[in-house]
Amino acid sequence: VSTQSTWEAVVSTQSTWGPLNGLLRSATMSGKIVEDIKLDFKDVLIRPKRSTMKSRSQVNVERTFRFKHAKYEWSGVPIIAANMDTVGTFEMAKALAKHKLITAVHKHYTVEEWKAFAKENPSVLNHVAASSGSSEEDFVKLCDIVAVSGVRLLCLDVANGYSEHFVEFVRKVRAKFPQEVIIAGNVVTGEMVEELILSGADVVKVGIGPGSVCTTRKKTGVGYPQLSAVIECSDAARGLGGMIVSDGGCTNPGDVAKAFGAGADFVMLGGMLAGHDECSGECVTVDGKKFKDFYGMSSATAMEKHHGKVAEYRASEGKHVRVAYRGPVDATMLDVLGGIRSACTYVGASELKHLHRRTTFIRVTQQTNEIFANRD
Repeated sequence: VSTQSTWEAVVSTQSTWGPLNGLLRSATMSGKIVEDIKLDFKDVLIRPKRSTMKSRSQVNVERTFRFKHAKYEWSGVPIIAANMDTVGTFEMAKALAKHKLITAVHKHYTVEEWKAFAKENPSVLNHVAASSGSSEEDFVKLCDIVAVSGVRLLCLDVANGYSEHFVEFVRKVRAKFPQEVIIAGNVVTGEMVEELILSGADVVKVGIGPGSVCTTRKKTGVGYPQLSAVIECSDAARGLGGMIVSDGGCTNPGDVAKAFGAGADFVMLGGMLAGHDECSGECVTVDGKKFKDFYGMSSATAMEKHHGKVAEYRASEGKHVRVAYRGPVDATMLDVLGGIRSACTYVGASELKHLHRRTTFIRVTQQTNEIFANRD
């Protein structure tokens, strides 16, 4: 049934709405309201399918990628630790590299610190991305970091990837580094994914507002449900030979599996990796329980730490929380990887790269039985 006929039926049968009919109809017909329901990870489950696999151990979660622009081949598990102060650390990079995962190292390490890290940990560099903002100062520092470390993965990270300035910055970095892998974002719609890929990005970072310590949606009213964003942006990227990373919104291993099933080539995790030994900051004890700090990179905490204050022209768009201390990150990653392998066996995907093709989502009203949730 067309949108036009649907609205005509509503207007004809619900005459008591009066002036509201005309208002809603006008807004919808003019494109101000997108009627398609957009979904998040919490809104769906993966439907199981017949499988010939006998064990989770048969699933290969590693992938090998060749990129659209970069003259580089990368192999490993396509999960990325987010480039946040407390998560994207050199310590995290060393721990996750053992599992062949990537760490997007935060942009606040000095060039000298990068030089020392690269000298002491050459085997880790294949699983590390250097992060950068979009200012001229950021560009100069990124060039210096690449020169002293030889890092091949570059993560160009801004909150709003829709600005023409950022597109031009991506072009500038591509011209300077024609053989390096460029990850750029964040955006949530297909047309901007295409713009960034055509401008030189190999991988586009998808996500506005889904993060556990992000308040962009509350402060600005801007955002896009993450599952739908991944599905739509993945389709746009594949059409041009590019890739995407789903950034934000995962709260458990099942969400990570859903992100891959929706079409993400990589999945970036922040909150799921918070609170570990490898995260920056000291443990604090409150009422006998240990905690570690975790905050968004647009939070007041981050801006005061790196810029001295929150600028008068902007608002904080992140939270500062204390998360329960969780020990070494190894156990968490084994849990995540185990969940992904299990998801693959449920749909008959012997390799992670087949999960997207084997995934069918069903819409649900409830994810789990919560009767004993308070005893988890």
